[in-house]
Amino acid sequence: MKLRFLTLCFACIMVARTTIAGDATEKSEGSSASDRKAMIAKAVAYLRDVGQMEDGSFSSKTGPGITGLIAAGLLAVDLPTSDPVVAKSLKYLEGIRRDDGGYYAPQSRHANYETCLAIMAFSKANSDGRYTEVIQGAERFIKQQQWDEGEGIQSDDGAYGGAGYGSKSRPDLSNTAFMIEALRNAGCSEEDEAIQRALLFVSRCQNLESPANSTEFASKVNDGGFYYTPAAGGDSMAGKDENGGLRSYASMTYAGLKSMIFAGVDKDDYRVKAARDFLQKHYSVSTNPGMGSSGLYYYQQTMSKALDALDEPLFETVDGPKDWKADLLKQLAATQQENGSWTNPDARWMEGDPNLVTGYVLLTLANLD
Repeated sequence: MKLRFLTLCFACIMVARTTIAGDATEKSEGSSASDRKAMIAKAVAYLRDVGQMEDGSFSSKTGPGITGLIAAGLLAVDLPTSDPVVAKSLKYLEGIRRDDGGYYAPQSRHANYETCLAIMAFSKANSDGRYTEVIQGAERFIKQQQWDEGEGIQSDDGAYGGAGYGSKSRPDLSNTAFMIEALRNAGCSEEDEAIQRALLFVSRCQNLESPANSTEFASKVNDGGFYYTPAAGGDSMAGKDENGGLRSYASMTYAGLKSMIFAGVDKDDYRVKAARDFLQKHYSVSTNPGMGSSGLYYYQQTMSKALDALDEPLFETVDGPKDWKADLLKQLAATQQENGSWTNPDARWMEGDPNLVTGYVLLTLANLD
């Protein structure tokens, strides 16, 4: 009888512990969801009351790119097209359409980049088909910006398949990644010829000696990470090593990983595995590994898109599995400013602009639900 009583007590204790643990998990999950909603609400209030100009633009002195990025971010976190902040920004973007189908400022040196961001915004606002025609025109424009036979180069050229900021400027991985994402947003399949040409360029940005990469840089670092560009002599924002290799860094590695997945490369492909191996060794949500604080918020939104595309709630790292969504959410909650914006004390690549950075964060938060 005594043994039965003790067994019953033990069972009750275990049930109680399980219930408490379950309540704690539910509270934690609920808290994360509520934190995300609160961050979005504060960010929208900042953009509405402080960031947006009367004409609907954001930081328009630098061109329309930031407006496109913010509009895409607002729509990505489920604001409707009828929301005044969204509606005004879309109207502004509609007003800058060029005869060639692009969306860029006059004499812009960033026409490809600006048009890609406009496509991302319009595609998220196109549930009723209102922007189908303009998206198709913009798609044709950015395909014309791609480096290919039209520029007199062949598929073995290091620049082939890439995209730059515009005006046929040197192609780089960042702009090529935006182009691939914009084309997928526009409705292009992974087999689209422009996307497959872009994949050639992306593969050549990887520090990996392989059948897909015969550039002079492929074997010098060979760590599976990615750098900025192999074109025009090659360049990495992380610099060169003592052998002249172009150092890998995390933001470009996530950009390369995301682009390969969007281009239909299988998760078991050796290029994907090598990129993952690099990122598993350099996991962080508070720095851009290889670049420190530079480009941190660009890095976070690229990281969130790449890991979301992998469709793995836990990301295996050398330190064990990481709940990357929870980690990013915690980091962003800790760095949001009192007025609802985010900004980077390291102002490189315009991350001192709270409008730009808040747009990046909205795109990140869209992948953390």
